[in-house]
Amino acid sequence: MLQAKPKSCPQILPNSHPKQQTNPSSLPLPHFSLSTQIPFITLLSLSTFSLTPLSLSLLVYFSFSFPISASPFPQFAHLLFPPFFSPNQSLSLPPLKPSFKLPPQSTVHTYISMDQSQADSDEDKAMASLLAARRSLTSCLERSRSLASALSRAGPHLEEIKHRLPSLEASVRPIRAPREALMEVGGHIDRAVGPAAAVLKVFDAVHGLERPLLSGDGPAEDLPGFLDVLTRLEEALKFLSDNSGLAVQWLDDIVEYLADHSLADPRFISQLTDTLSSLKSGSGTNQNLPEPLDGGLLSATLDRLESEFCQLLSAHSNPIPLQPPETSGDTAIAIAPSPLPVPVVRKLSLILDRLATNNRLDKCVSAFVDIRGSNVRKSLDALGIDYLGSALDDAQMLGPHVQRWGRHLEFAVKHLLESEYRVCTEVFNRRPTDSASCFAEVAAQAGILDFIKFGRTVADAKKDPIKLLRLLEIFDSLNKLRLDFNRLFGSKACADIQNRTRDLIKRVVEGSCEIFGELLVQVELQRNVTPPPDGGVPRLVSFITEYCNRLLSDEYRPVLTQVLIIQRSWKQERFHERLLIEAMLNLVKALELNFETWSKGYEDPNLGCLFMMNTHWHFFKHLKGTRLGDHLGDTWLREHEQYKDYFVAVFLRETWGKLPALLSREGLMIFSGGRATARDLVKKRLKSFNEMFNEMYQTQSNWVISDKELRDKMCGLVVQAIVPVYRSYMQNYGPLVEQDASASKYAKFTAQGLEQMLGSLFQNKPKKAASFNVRHSNGKVNHAGTGLYRSTSTVK
Repeated sequence: MLQAKPKSCPQILPNSHPKQQTNPSSLPLPHFSLSTQIPFITLLSLSTFSLTPLSLSLLVYFSFSFPISASPFPQFAHLLFPPFFSPNQSLSLPPLKPSFKLPPQSTVHTYISMDQSQADSDEDKAMASLLAARRSLTSCLERSRSLASALSRAGPHLEEIKHRLPSLEASVRPIRAPREALMEVGGHIDRAVGPAAAVLKVFDAVHGLERPLLSGDGPAEDLPGFLDVLTRLEEALKFLSDNSGLAVQWLDDIVEYLADHSLADPRFISQLTDTLSSLKSGSGTNQNLPEPLDGGLLSATLDRLESEFCQLLSAHSNPIPLQPPETSGDTAIAIAPSPLPVPVVRKLSLILDRLATNNRLDKCVSAFVDIRGSNVRKSLDALGIDYLGSALDDAQMLGPHVQRWGRHLEFAVKHLLESEYRVCTEVFNRRPTDSASCFAEVAAQAGILDFIKFGRTVADAKKDPIKLLRLLEIFDSLNKLRLDFNRLFGSKACADIQNRTRDLIKRVVEGSCEIFGELLVQVELQRNVTPPPDGGVPRLVSFITEYCNRLLSDEYRPVLTQVLIIQRSWKQERFHERLLIEAMLNLVKALELNFETWSKGYEDPNLGCLFMMNTHWHFFKHLKGTRLGDHLGDTWLREHEQYKDYFVAVFLRETWGKLPALLSREGLMIFSGGRATARDLVKKRLKSFNEMFNEMYQTQSNWVISDKELRDKMCGLVVQAIVPVYRSYMQNYGPLVEQDASASKYAKFTAQGLEQMLGSLFQNKPKKAASFNVRHSNGKVNHAGTGLYRSTSTVK
């Protein structure tokens, strides 16, 4: 029991004095330290159990004199004064004004000591109560754990009972149903179970077919046996498809009867209804089921057939080397697809029949096109067909490619595609529509459209006379294959190939007729151009003569005639056989008029004479014995030969024929006694001869006689006219000059030297094609080297 000590009061009220009377209302709020907490706790404890007026006053005074957060037991504050503050709230209150008068200070100390003793006793009692409460709570927790453990052990038993209750309820329900309803439902159930049992029996048989259909080598080992098993499966599935709907309908009626008469559990009825609904949706054709009745057995079996089809086709479609016919110098070895053996064709056909029955042809057709089409493409690639993608627009440069194009197209159609056509027909023998579409895709993948595209490239090339020959070659190649094209590509599936081929033929015919019709215009346009400066044969002349002969040859004339006939038929005009010949003769006549005009364009008439001599001789020599010459006639040819002789004589007379007159002997006999006078006269005449000879030689050294025969003849005539006269003159009068100191000025040539010089005249020299221009119908002017003359070297 604590004793009250007057000296401890300053610890509680530090500003008080024993002898000083102080008003409680004016006391400052105390600041509690650790030493002040014990009395406060004691007062708090006392106030909790037995509050005397004094302890209550002190408690209220201390409670309002410091922040709640500074209290040693803030958690109790809200229990004592919950309406006024919270533990985290600080209150600032005015000084306390109690309604009663505090006792003297000595009396207070006495009360405090007594209350502390009482508080110690009460605290012991409270501690004992807390310990008892703790023991009680611990006991309750132990009992709760035991109860939770028992509940966890009982959970599975309760769940099992929960699951068994519906079945028990369903088992008991018929006992609760009316007797009449139970007796009637038996017959209905028997009638519904019969069809369902038959369906189940067939369904079990379907599952029994899984092993022979899905195990082992299957179709690869025994295709007929495999197809027999597949037939049994299809029959079983057909039975299921036809009868499962009826069986399901019977069962559905029974379920409805049970539901209407409450003879079964509603949940059980609901499950049956859902199951029957799914069966109803699958009672149609088994090919369109999301979940087929066979569990996917038929689909897996058809997959094996498709794999076997691809394997058979790949194994027997390996390319084999094959030399294309009439390679004409081509050294490449073609690779032709090997023909399919008869047993393989039969197997492929059987597989396709079964797949077609089940609407599963797409994959096999795609595989057939890929395998066979790639083999044909390999065969063509071995021939070297890179030129098919050429972007050239020059007919001259496309010439070699066009010739190879014709041979390769014929080989592709008559050998490669013909073989593929037979294979498609044999494999798809009972499905002509599929056969035609499959062959069309094989041909397209093999590259037949690339050949047509190349022909289109040639048809779209720049307009040129040589282009006419290229177009005729393309038309001839296509015309030779016309029957093959009609037979191989005559179906609707090949409509694209047909349309492109027709378009190509139309362009070839129209382009050929257009160029042929403009040839005469092209020749006439050359009439006003400058003639060759060397007097040689114009390249236009040599080109036209050879070009016309080529068009009239057996190679081109029938083709050109047919093209003209087709073009006239489109215009509903008649074609006459003389139309082609008259066009050729008109070209030659136009050239003759060009000769006269060109010869008058030379400033030197002697060069014009040489030009006429060259052209007339060229006509005579290069047209005699040719198709064009035969149509022109011998009389016409002889006239040109006579013109040549005439101009030769005129040329000699007007040029070299004037030189012998300069070596005249006149006057030399009269002055035979005067050597000096004779020497001067000889020098004068030799000087005149030398000057004229040099001038003529220098001039005519740049002139040309194109034909070697005519050139040798002309040189011989010149030598005969000059050399004998000069030799005789120098033999007689040469010594007069040779003895002179200036002999070298006059005796410049020897007879042998003159002969050599004259024999070297009129030689052909490399020359440019800058003399002629070709004006097209569109108004554009092309150089002759890229126009009419450009391709003379290729016209043979």
